Amino acid sequence: MKLPHSFAFGLSVLALSMSAFAADVYAPKTDPLQGDGRVSAFYTWEKAIPAIPGKLLRSEPLDKTISLANAASAQRILYTSTDGIDNKTPVVVSGALFLPKGTPPAGGWPVVTWGHGTVGVADVCAPSWQGRSYRDVAYLNRWLAEGFAVVATDYQGLGVPGGHPLLNSRMAAYGILDAAKAVVAGVPGLADKVLIVGQSQGGAGAFAAAAYAATYAPDLGVKGSIGTGVIYTLDYAKNPSEEVRNKVDPTLAYGFYTLLAAQQYDPSINPADFYTDKALPIFEQARTSCLFALEGDVEGLGLSIANTKKDYKGKQLAPWLAQVAYPTLKTSKPVFIGTGAEDVTPAAATQVKLMQDACNAGSVVEGHLYKGLGHSATVNASLKDSIPFAHKVINDQPITPVCAPTAQ
Repeated sequence: MKLPHSFAFGLSVLALSMSAFAADVYAPKTDPLQGDGRVSAFYTWEKAIPAIPGKLLRSEPLDKTISLANAASAQRILYTSTDGIDNKTPVVVSGALFLPKGTPPAGGWPVVTWGHGTVGVADVCAPSWQGRSYRDVAYLNRWLAEGFAVVATDYQGLGVPGGHPLLNSRMAAYGILDAAKAVVAGVPGLADKVLIVGQSQGGAGAFAAAAYAATYAPDLGVKGSIGTGVIYTLDYAKNPSEEVRNKVDPTLAYGFYTLLAAQQYDPSINPADFYTDKALPIFEQARTSCLFALEGDVEGLGLSIANTKKDYKGKQLAPWLAQVAYPTLKTSKPVFIGTGAEDVTPAAATQVKLMQDACNAGSVVEGHLYKGLGHSATVNASLKDSIPFAHKVINDQPITPVCAPTAQ
């Protein structure tokens, strides 16, 4: 039966209206199992989330105790991004914005968009809420002193309600890129000249952001990317020595966090399949404890590989592992990778392999290998090389590739 035109038109309008209503997306409710809560109301966005990523939603002054000494002003910010897991759902992400002292150059301050290292998975671990390590404070202060504004994402699920998909490269990339988009478009005095910078988890995020920038944020003025302690692969030693297996190891904390992240992809994952009865209470503690506290608990309980891990041979981690990988190793802008020769988390050899593989893929990579330095010490030590790199790329000067650096 053919419907009257006016009736059919009315149904179409109704369908469109219902579709538009159904399309509204809201922030998830707080879930203690995801470490949600214990932060201020600022982090909860109660309206429908705008579908456009990189939109600044609101800001408030950051307390001086968690600001940076070289900042003329510091704001906690809330902005829109895209879910790193399903690659389509709008999400809200928190962060912080620091503006340099002095008079901005013509066109505004260039912007460093910063990706931090692993801090935990609970909301209270968000750097915009709990503050930053002394190492990171010193590092970001240097970028401010060099005349860069610094926008620092907390990443999806930290600060704001919802799970934090730790080591999801797309999540980190989107959070880093959208933070820059939000402040460049929404804050006066900033130039659309963006430098992506990160360490460890954020180093991987910085490389991922460089890889995603051309397709996810093609209109953002990305000039280059800087990463230290960059994660490339998650291949751990298959047969560690007996001495290593029985040594108390605070870095086991990272494993607890990653299994919590994997449960976001497969809720049927049973931690008892991965960890011993001795370790399971610390796994549960990981839901609410930030990194330094959890590492202390690991040491306090005397956890080692031998008394913590089970020999799991299943495939339930596959969906999570698949999203750790980069979408491509060919970046459209130059990349700086700084690696401590003594780094073991991740191994220095894997970081050097990333330099070489990215060069072979067609990226311009300036690699540096720092003799005698580990994962953390490399961050500030690398500034002597990364600052000149930054000024070159911001001013569109060429970078000489270094694909196989020698320790210096």
